Amino acid sequence: MSSPPVDVLITLPFTPDLVSLLQEVSPRLRVTVHRARRPEEVPEDLWARCDVLYTTPSVLPTPEQAPRLRWIQFHYAGIDKALSAPILRKPDVLVTTLSGAAVPQMGEYVLTMLLALGHRLPAMMESKRKSEWPADRWERFSPRELRDSTVGIVGYGSVGREVARLLRAFGATVLATKRDAMHPADTGYTPEGLGDPQGECVRRLYPRTALRSMARECDFLVVAVPLTPETRGLVNAEVFAAMKPGAFLVDISRGGVVDQEALIEALQSGRLGGAALDVFPEEPLPSDNPLWSLPNVIISPHIAGDSPHYDARAARLFAENLRRYLAGQPLYNLFDPERGY
Repeated sequence: MSSPPVDVLITLPFTPDLVSLLQEVSPRLRVTVHRARRPEEVPEDLWARCDVLYTTPSVLPTPEQAPRLRWIQFHYAGIDKALSAPILRKPDVLVTTLSGAAVPQMGEYVLTMLLALGHRLPAMMESKRKSEWPADRWERFSPRELRDSTVGIVGYGSVGREVARLLRAFGATVLATKRDAMHPADTGYTPEGLGDPQGECVRRLYPRTALRSMARECDFLVVAVPLTPETRGLVNAEVFAAMKPGAFLVDISRGGVVDQEALIEALQSGRLGGAALDVFPEEPLPSDNPLWSLPNVIISPHIAGDSPHYDARAARLFAENLRRYLAGQPLYNLFDPERGY
């Protein structure tokens, strides 16, 4: 007796090549692409026959609209904006994220910002704006090199592990916090040749509760944890006070993990030497926010994960999860409601 077909609905504009990649997983799959930005843009008959949904947090059906739905694969790693959707609370619906798909570009972003901050790029750009050749240029632009520095990574997930791998070539010491610090290996999705699956690139792992102890050792701090009730406000005034004077911060987590008021105070006081920020509690960042005017801050508009290759990388992860789903194997990046990610 043959196995029944599986209807897969994709609400993103996947190209025919990417659809072919997914279709090749199994002849059982019936893949439909219907681009939508709101749930009402999806015809009711597509919802009704959908078994597997590939979508964004803004395009979700009600449980009544999609009675056959058994698995939602999100197009992003962060899905905090979708957590209130009733369909996610159905016990027979699996939910997975794209954690790991953006590893290459986010690793490069972090490395770019570490180098830019350490080599005083914001100050150089300010001198350029003023057409100024500073008399004290040797002191003003004296770098904090990655070699022989200590970089702390808050959250040793897929992105943190890729950052650690890249930092090896620069001779930096890497420390990291991990929810389960006693188990350094990562069994989640890792693109071939990237990341640190066995936890070999990190000098020491700390439990999250020991973040301040780790921060005392760091010349640079990279924040890469998801936003959950446990991590909201995790990087706060106490953490900044523990850091080395003049240390730098790179935040690619989610708005709310870093206490923004405490961050602004640490930057204005000189406790922190500078920061590169890609995420904010309110986005877009309001034009009157003090961060815009601070000379030691690099701001990017939540684009650290952007890449012209993102859809292709996402499709490869989805294809692997489709193989696992059809074989009855555990899926990569399965969302855990208790952890919040």
